[in-house]
Amino acid sequence: MTHRRSARASIALGWSVLVILAGGCGEPPPAPDTDPDGRGGEIIASVRSEPRTFNRFILVDSTAALVSTLLNAKLVRIDPSSDEVEPWLAEGWTASPDGLTYTITLRSDVRFSDGEPFTSTDVVFSFAAVYDDVLASPLGDSLRVGGDPLEVAAPDDRTVVVTFPTAFGPGMRLLDNLTILPSHLLEPKLREGSLASAWGLTTAPSELAGLGPFVLSQYIPGQRLIFTPNPEYWRTDEAGRPLPYLSRLTLEIVPDQNAEILRLEAGEIDFTTTEVRPEDYASIERAAAEGRLQLFDGGVGLDADFLWFNLTAARESADPARPWLRRTEFRRAVAHAVDREAFANTVYLGLADVVHGPVTPGNRAWFAPAVPGHAFDRARARALLNEIGLADRDSDGQMESAEGAEVRFTLLTQRGNTNRERAAAVLQEDLRQVGIAVDVVPLEGLALIDRIMSGDYDAAYFGVLASDTDPAVNLSFWMSSGGFHIWNPGQSVPATDWEARIDELMLQQVATRDRGERVQLFADVQAIFADQIPALYFAAPHAYFATSAGIRGAVPKLLRPHLLWNAESLYVAGVENGNPE
Repeated sequence: MTHRRSARASIALGWSVLVILAGGCGEPPPAPDTDPDGRGGEIIASVRSEPRTFNRFILVDSTAALVSTLLNAKLVRIDPSSDEVEPWLAEGWTASPDGLTYTITLRSDVRFSDGEPFTSTDVVFSFAAVYDDVLASPLGDSLRVGGDPLEVAAPDDRTVVVTFPTAFGPGMRLLDNLTILPSHLLEPKLREGSLASAWGLTTAPSELAGLGPFVLSQYIPGQRLIFTPNPEYWRTDEAGRPLPYLSRLTLEIVPDQNAEILRLEAGEIDFTTTEVRPEDYASIERAAAEGRLQLFDGGVGLDADFLWFNLTAARESADPARPWLRRTEFRRAVAHAVDREAFANTVYLGLADVVHGPVTPGNRAWFAPAVPGHAFDRARARALLNEIGLADRDSDGQMESAEGAEVRFTLLTQRGNTNRERAAAVLQEDLRQVGIAVDVVPLEGLALIDRIMSGDYDAAYFGVLASDTDPAVNLSFWMSSGGFHIWNPGQSVPATDWEARIDELMLQQVATRDRGERVQLFADVQAIFADQIPALYFAAPHAYFATSAGIRGAVPKLLRPHLLWNAESLYVAGVENGNPE
């Protein structure tokens, strides 16, 4: 490329940008050259935060999830290219005519990284762990159907029989949520009720064992995690070469996004594990044109950040003076007060699409374009506030309650995440225009998560990452009982009629095997969500990714981990014998 396209032109070109800048990253990579150790070199990537644990059953952060992807494996995997289920630790399976029971055959001669054989015992243990009441794993919700767990039996070492409590449309797709961990190391911890404290950050790497492509060799808190090939890894490439190709993979912990991008452009890291920020797009595009970096355009992202209010009963009891903060009319007023076009241009510098709900156009199979949104209309926003007794009683531009108290709330967001910090500032100004005062409180990532989990907050602007494009596999967000039903999680019974209706529709959607019926039922769910707006969405950024010029095998995807989902197939061109291409 010899000229610079505008941001909008880049968006319009879509996947063609990928071909121009990356030379067709969708093609299978050629066999890599090797370093003196017989592998495909070393890669350094960056993450923005420390992992909170090495225990997949209790992880609550993206870095811990990434580490688990490198260390562990699942029975099946969703192929990010086809969006279809593919066998992984499972060699294959058969389904009963009613679709309730799956008989799974496990791969033979698979071993954990410590040399112990993988058998059906490990699968039964992993199910027992995620369903354990003492552990209360956040994975548990994602492996239930209609609130009930799956039944699991192991007739022999290579056979697992999984029975669903009721019909489940996506079938085996659900098992992509289950990471298989070693029963020989962790089952005693489960029996004694201490599994939650197992495999913490002080655990020696040698005490961890997994079925993934890498092992953790070293963890230096605040600095880096170093991974080397799992000597027992069971996968090979089409030519029979052992995977992973790399001799070493390092995750540098770089909390500051500015420092991260400087290190990428300076060649000190090979890629970041998250998308390119809008403000960095122009410089990355220039570097790609000069051949120093590769730039990939993934299209509209799947996960848009959003604003939500704490609607829990505990918060309402602790804050009786502001009942308006939990009113649907208040949320609708906020939705009308925000100029989404200006939001997209200011927060994402135009590299985003306006959205009104949690399903973005990037999820082509499930996005419902006919669902109405809330148009920018400040007069309508003020009228809605008036309807619930809030008015500018002294003509100072600030809304007050009937008791004369200012209409004000505190908004938490993530410190150091420039998109979220800009978004909070835009929301603060837009709401000021309709008489709502917002106090923005930026917190470090882990502190923000802790605060949200404690329930001690008014509102937050943050994000929740979908684990799959299929809504039936993200029930934890949609169902009122779900742990990621973020505005009011873990309800024993639905707190509102509309949440009860969404529960009902989602259970119907999950139960049918008719794809067209599932799509329509989920469109109905999105319509209810758009009317009640428990979470407010404004813009979905386009997902751009960048790597150093020598990285091969990179096929970025919208679902995380974007660039490391196929970490075993990455390598460095020309490590020893010249460029393989």
